[in-house]
Amino acid sequence: MIKNSISIILICICLAVPAYSDDGNIILQKVDRNLNPEVFEMYRKLINIEPDGSKKEFIMFTVKKGREQVASVFLSPASEKGRSTLRLGENMWLYIPNVGKPIRITSLQSITGGIFNNADIMRLDYSAEYHCEKMEQQEGLLLLHLKAKTRFVAYESLKMWVNAKNLLPDKIKCFASSGMLIKTLYFKKITDFGDGIVRPAVIETDSPLHKGYKSIMIFAKMKKRDLPDEAFTFNFLPRVESLR
Repeated sequence: MIKNSISIILICICLAVPAYSDDGNIILQKVDRNLNPEVFEMYRKLINIEPDGSKKEFIMFTVKKGREQVASVFLSPASEKGRSTLRLGENMWLYIPNVGKPIRITSLQSITGGIFNNADIMRLDYSAEYHCEKMEQQEGLLLLHLKAKTRFVAYESLKMWVNAKNLLPDKIKCFASSGMLIKTLYFKKITDFGDGIVRPAVIETDSPLHKGYKSIMIFAKMKKRDLPDEAFTFNFLPRVESLR
């Protein structure tokens, strides 16, 4: 009788705990695929808002292939038009027309001058840069404690709150090696882009280091697309816009 009761209790516990609760890294990989297909193109508007309410807006066309190849080109404002960026793994470059060879840039810099840094704007798969050390369950959300795989990553650690139903991020807190909070990312407006792509269309960020400032990233026209490896080379940087 006692053995049967114990067996029933164990079965109930197993049924109550989702199968994914024991492997945060698998969840992280699923989050990556839900955010982005393996190969895609998209348009983005980046808006920097200052404490006085003034705004500066940028429009970019971006393509991504695999976990570590991202290229973008600025379409506006006119002062930025034609500038393009390339990220290959940990390495990033900015191409400026009429300047010559691409300029090396870092993940902590910002090509748009707002709260989003280059790592945010040229985002790789999270699982390419971080591994999950621990996962907790919090009222319909999964809290992933992520640690950087190398010292070249923009943030030493992340806390990512993931919706347990759709496996999409709800909020991410980004920390320095000292444990100081650098910024918080808020994922909003779940949108069906078609072709099985359902993800947040808006990411907002603020930072305790830049009080009163705010940046917003709005995604549009995201779709799966085959892309040649040539699109992610130095020689192609002047021609990224031709992929539109």
